[in-house]
Amino acid sequence: MYAKNFDKWNLEKQRIDGRRHQAFFHEREVWWMQIGVNVGFEQDGKNDDFVRPVLIVRKFNNTIFLGMPLSTKRKPNNKFYIEITQHQNEIVAAVISQIRLFDARRLKRKMYRLEELHYEKVRNALKEML
Repeated sequence: MYAKNFDKWNLEKQRIDGRRHQAFFHEREVWWMQIGVNVGFEQDGKNDDFVRPVLIVRKFNNTIFLGMPLSTKRKPNNKFYIEITQHQNEIVAAVISQIRLFDARRLKRKMYRLEELHYEKVRNALKEML
C-alpha cells in the first residue's frame, strides 16, 4: 500500500475552500472532481490535483450535490460496482457504496453527460441498495 499525502491534500483543500467561482452542473453529468485523499478504503483522487471522475446523481442547489465516484476497476460480481458505458464506449463502474455529498467548488472539468439508459441503471441500483 502506498503512503497517502494528507499534508499536500490539506493545502489543496484549503485552496479549494477559498474559491469564489462555481461551475454550472446538472444531473447525469460526469466531472473530473477534486475528491482528495480519504481514509481507509474510501475512494481517493489521483495525480497532483487529487481528481477522480464523479457522476452527479442529484443536484440539491447550485452549490451542493450527491455524487458517485467512477472507477475503471470493474467488479462484475459486486452489487456495489455498477458497470456503465461512458461516452467513448469504455466500460467503467459507478461505485454506489461511495455516494456522498459534494460541494461544487471541488468540480474541475466537465467530461460528458451520461446517457439516460446508463443513468437509470445507476439510479435503480442505488434504489435497490437503499
